[in-house]
Amino acid sequence: MSEKTQMDSGLKGLRIDRTQRRGKNTGPKWARRWIITGIIILLLLGGAASFFKMVNKATEVEIFRVSANIGGSGSEAGVVLNAAGYIVAHHKIQLTSKVIGKVAWIGVEKGNLVKSGQVLVRLEDAEYRAQVEDSKGNLASLQAQLKELEAGFRPEEISRASAELDQAKADLQFAGVNYDRIKNLQNEGVLPKQEYDNAETRLQSAKARAAALTRSLELYQLGPRKEQIEAVQGRVEQAKGILALRQTYLDSTLIRAPITGTILERAVEVGEFVTTSFVGERGAKGYVVSMADLNDLQVELDISQDDFAKLSMGQKAMVTTDAFPDRKYEGEIAELSPEANRQKATVQVKVQILKPDSWLRPEMNARAAFQAKEIPESEKKSSAPAILVPASAIRDQSGKKTIFIVFNGKAVEKAVKLGGSTVNGVEVAEGLVGGEEIVLNPPQELKDGSRIAPKKQG
Repeated sequence: MSEKTQMDSGLKGLRIDRTQRRGKNTGPKWARRWIITGIIILLLLGGAASFFKMVNKATEVEIFRVSANIGGSGSEAGVVLNAAGYIVAHHKIQLTSKVIGKVAWIGVEKGNLVKSGQVLVRLEDAEYRAQVEDSKGNLASLQAQLKELEAGFRPEEISRASAELDQAKADLQFAGVNYDRIKNLQNEGVLPKQEYDNAETRLQSAKARAAALTRSLELYQLGPRKEQIEAVQGRVEQAKGILALRQTYLDSTLIRAPITGTILERAVEVGEFVTTSFVGERGAKGYVVSMADLNDLQVELDISQDDFAKLSMGQKAMVTTDAFPDRKYEGEIAELSPEANRQKATVQVKVQILKPDSWLRPEMNARAAFQAKEIPESEKKSSAPAILVPASAIRDQSGKKTIFIVFNGKAVEKAVKLGGSTVNGVEVAEGLVGGEEIVLNPPQELKDGSRIAPKKQG
C-alpha cells in the first residue's frame, strides 16, 4: 500500500459520523431547554442575593459618645488658631576664638552641660606667652627711667656740679689776671703780640666754661623738665597697653563658656587650626562649639498673613510636640516679626515656652494652639452646657457642617452649627444636646441611612 493511500485511510477514520449521532440522541428537545433555563435562573438568584448582601452590609465606623460640659467652654480658653513649627533655642551661640592657633585640648562632647566660665577648649600658647614676657620687660625699663626723672638729681651730683663751677671761676680769675699782665707788657713792647692774643683766648674760654657750668648747676638744682617726664610717662602708658593687649591674646587661648547651657555641636578636634578670618568648607575652623541654654526655648512658626490679625504680643498658647503628644506646655507670644515673607505670604512668630523640661529638644516638630483672650468674670454670662466633639466627626460639604448620629444601627446625617474651637474639641452650638453617639472620621461613601457597626478594636 502506498503512502498516499495510507494517509487517505487515516483521514477517513477521523471523520464524524453525523447520522449515527442523530440516532443516539433520542431525548426530547424541550427537556434540555428547561434544564439550561433552570441553571441560569439559579445563577441569577445567587448573584442577586450576593449583591443584596453586599449592598446592605454594615459599614464599620468609630463611634464617640457626646457629653455636655457644664462649665461652659471649659477651663481652657477658646482656641483661635492652630499652627505648626519647630522648637528653637532662644539664643544659640557659635563660640569662636579671639586668636588664631592650633587646638591643644578640648574638654567637652555633644550634649554635655557646662557652666558659665568653664574652659571648653585650649589653644597652643607658647608664642603669645613669649610676647607677654617681652612686653613686661619693656615696661619695666620705661618705668625705671620715669622713676629716675621724677626723683630728680642726687645731692652728690649737685655738689659735683657746684665744685666744677668753683673751679671754673678760679680759672677765670687767673686767666683775667694773666691777661692784664700780658697786656701791660705788650703795650710796653716787652712781649710780642702773639702772647697777648693767647692770653685773650684763654680768658674768653674760661668765661665760657664758667657760664656753662653755672647753667648746668642751675639745671641740676631745678631738676628734669616737665615735658621730659611727661614724654616718658606716655611711653610707660603705651607699654602698659601693649602688655594688656598681649595678655588678652594669651588669656584668649583658653576658650570659656559664656553662659550655662548645653553643647549642641563640637566643631573641632585636637590639632585642628582655628582662625578668626574667613573660612571655607575645609581647612581652618571658624568656631569651636555651638551651645544654647535649653531652659530658654521658643517655638518658631510661620503664620499665614490671613491669620496674623488673630495674634498679638503676650497672647497665650498651648504647645505640644509630635514626639510627645501627651505632654503640654504653656507658652506666650514673645516675638512678632517686623516684616513679612513675600514669597511665603507669612509672618514669623515666636512663642516662648514658659516651663520647658528635658523632654524638649531644638528642631523638634511642635504645634501651638493660640488661645483667645480670657473674658473677665464680670463680663461672663451664664450659658447652656457646651457640647464638645472631636473635629474629625464634622463633615464639611460646600460650607455645610454635618455630623452622623448613630440611630438603630444606621447613620443619620444631621446639620449642626459650630461655635469656637478649644484644645478639647469643637463646640457644637446647635444640633446636639449631649449623650448622642456620633461617627468619627466618617468614610466618604457613608450616606444618610447607611447601615453601620462599631469598628472592632485591634
